[in-house]
Amino acid sequence: MLRRIIFPLLIIIFLINSAYAEKVKKIIISGNERVSSDTIKLFGDIKINNDYDSTGINEILKKLYETNFFKDVKVSLKNNVLNISVSENPIISEIILNGIKADKIKDPLLESMSLKKNTSFIEYLAKDDKSNMTAALKQAGYYFADVQLSIIENSNNSVDLIYDIDLGKKAKIKKIKFIGDKKFKNRKLFKVIVSEENKFWKFLSTKKLLNQSRIDLDRRLLESFYKNKGYYNVKIESSFAKFLDQGNFDLIFNINAGEKFYFKEIKLNIPDGYERKNFSNIDKVLKKISNKTYSYNSIEKILKQVEKIALTEEYESINANVVEEIVENNKINFTITLEELPKQFVERINIMGNNITRENVLRNNLVLDEGDAFNKILHNKSLNNLKSLNFFKSVESEILDSEVEGKKIININVEEKPTGEISAGAGVGTSGGTVGFGVKENNFLGRGIEFASNLDVTDESIRGKFTLTNPNYRGMDRKLFAGAQSSETDRMTAFGYKTTKTGFNLGTSFEYYEDFYVAPAFTAFYESLKTSSTASSNMKKQEGNYFDTDFNYSIDYDKRNQKFQPTEGYRSRFDQSIPLISDTNAIMNGYEFNYYNELVNDIVGSFSLYYRAINSMSGDDVRVSERLFMPQSKLRGFEAGKIGPVDNNDYLGGNYLSALNFVATLPNAVPTLQNADFSVFLDAGNIWGVDYDSTINDSSALRSSLGLAIDWYTPVGPLSFSYAEVLSKKSSDKIENFRFNLGTTF
Repeated sequence: MLRRIIFPLLIIIFLINSAYAEKVKKIIISGNERVSSDTIKLFGDIKINNDYDSTGINEILKKLYETNFFKDVKVSLKNNVLNISVSENPIISEIILNGIKADKIKDPLLESMSLKKNTSFIEYLAKDDKSNMTAALKQAGYYFADVQLSIIENSNNSVDLIYDIDLGKKAKIKKIKFIGDKKFKNRKLFKVIVSEENKFWKFLSTKKLLNQSRIDLDRRLLESFYKNKGYYNVKIESSFAKFLDQGNFDLIFNINAGEKFYFKEIKLNIPDGYERKNFSNIDKVLKKISNKTYSYNSIEKILKQVEKIALTEEYESINANVVEEIVENNKINFTITLEELPKQFVERINIMGNNITRENVLRNNLVLDEGDAFNKILHNKSLNNLKSLNFFKSVESEILDSEVEGKKIININVEEKPTGEISAGAGVGTSGGTVGFGVKENNFLGRGIEFASNLDVTDESIRGKFTLTNPNYRGMDRKLFAGAQSSETDRMTAFGYKTTKTGFNLGTSFEYYEDFYVAPAFTAFYESLKTSSTASSNMKKQEGNYFDTDFNYSIDYDKRNQKFQPTEGYRSRFDQSIPLISDTNAIMNGYEFNYYNELVNDIVGSFSLYYRAINSMSGDDVRVSERLFMPQSKLRGFEAGKIGPVDNNDYLGGNYLSALNFVATLPNAVPTLQNADFSVFLDAGNIWGVDYDSTINDSSALRSSLGLAIDWYTPVGPLSFSYAEVLSKKSSDKIENFRFNLGTTF
């Protein structure tokens, strides 16, 4: 019965529409001055002999309004004549920004505007630009900026847009506070966030300015830090700025860390028919983290193994679903379910918004390429690769079905941001003072190449350096770097020599196997060596000019859970420098091993072994500038460079060096000192060997010390302080029980 009613109704509706439809025999367009009639026909998709009903006329109206060329459009169809009457929007003759002189502020505002010079004026877009301009100025630290818009109408149907801008005072962060159940001391949390407190000497840093996007970043960094420490339900309950006076704010983070969580049941579900042995690497990781503290790093290890599986042809269409379920109050069941999706292929990848960055730079970082089987896991990894470049303010993607069945089109839209950096810093300590200045461009000429120049000055040296680094050479996941440097080190007073070196280096580094890195390089340096008048006759013989070309390489096996402040794992590294063309043919071998383990209640214990040896392959003497000196961090309690063999009151360094270090952090010591971290240490080391004179005592003996170290976040900057009690030494060694270093940035 219902079908008998509906079918006739549909026929009636069709006949009514057909009755109102009319064939266009003639088109009359009026009111257009700048936009030609042909252009209007093109934009409206209007053609002679087409049938148009009311729906078709509405579609013409919609298309013409969408061009933004017209403020009014009237369309009528009568007696087979289509009449189109338009009123054009004014053209923007000028856009003027008053109140801003600096191009570095003005240019980004002009580029971000929807309305441009010589385009159609639309009033609501002009008001949107005004609002966006105010927001952008606040993001740049001009929290009190005021923007007023004036629209000047000209006689020739054009307008001038005048934005009068009062920047006001920059909003600065006077104090950063962490409140609530935060578990960790302020000192550690300051290291996590990017924002910093304003000081009068910080004339270069923009991190002192109140910036909402930076505050949002700080919030995300804090959440990641806490979740990586096991605080799965952490809440940054508020992050707000409290206005004080004179344009100053207190930035306050209210943190509720909650309870620490642990992994409980961890499962990997795979589709029927899949070989379990092919997923053995994932199973190993799952087994390793079972009953361990919950952390992002552990999850990333699992997902990294899933990505490797997805790269194989056999499993190129899999997808992974992750489910985390809280059980027993502070336990998490973690389940990964792999599913095989219908095989589809990537027809095309469109990249938009990269006005500076070359397209090949972006494509070299895509794991999923045109023609590949579409895989959501690899698509997400591609997006993460682009974000990690740090060239873009935002990276967004859209996945569309192609007109060809079984194929996908991927649109990637990026918004670029400034990639240059200027840095300056200074420090002072028991070993002297230092000043540094650097300029860095992370996306040089849009090629994805990092260009950096640095100048460092200390009490005894000055060094200038230029480096070029391609982090992903030809999309091969290999870093290629080259650099040139010149340095002068004056150690006449303390060690009896002065050296000037100029040269260059060229090398690469890459991950050869999982967590196994190789870094070969060539270096070539010209050196001029001078000695003091009081130097021994043997040392004076080394005066002269030298040229050395060496092949250097390092083998690095890194199993730390994180590179910054690791809490578990180890790192094993071997270095060697082999002479190719050299006056002394000195070969250097080095090895370092570091081990980390969280003992209890966030107390992290670490152990390190450090060894170096340098000798001449041709039996020549190793010149004094190449000899080994104990790094300050490896043996506290002694003056820098003032242990080991001595010749005529000059400390020579040695041919061999070794050190052992044991450190335990004390995160809960003196809880009232929120800006200070404490640790205890035991250092032991030895430096020995004099190849050029067998009559000199090689000074082989165990040196050791026991002490307390404090890292203190002071109003000036981070202060590193240590007190060491020497346990054993040689009589010629010089003791330095107290050591400090205070640094800051500008």
